[in-house]
Amino acid sequence: MAPITPAEAREYQDRWKLIDALRLEELQRTSMDTKLRQLASLMASRGIFQEDPRREDEVREVRRRWSELRRVLGA
Repeated sequence: MAPITPAEAREYQDRWKLIDALRLEELQRTSMDTKLRQLASLMASRGIFQEDPRREDEVREVRRRWSELRRVLGA
């Protein structure tokens, strides 16, 4: 990947700020009814995907890591 100039980096960040603002505006315009239908659709689609037999092991590992971080950081 070619290096970019500071001006190009600012332009890149400005474009993403614009995109974020547009997404937020769209989200605010979306009706609660539409949001609830989208959520219901997502929840209903859970059954179309195969269960990952490793998921529970991975969840336990993530929890173990968070626990270790909390212990080390005294949180």
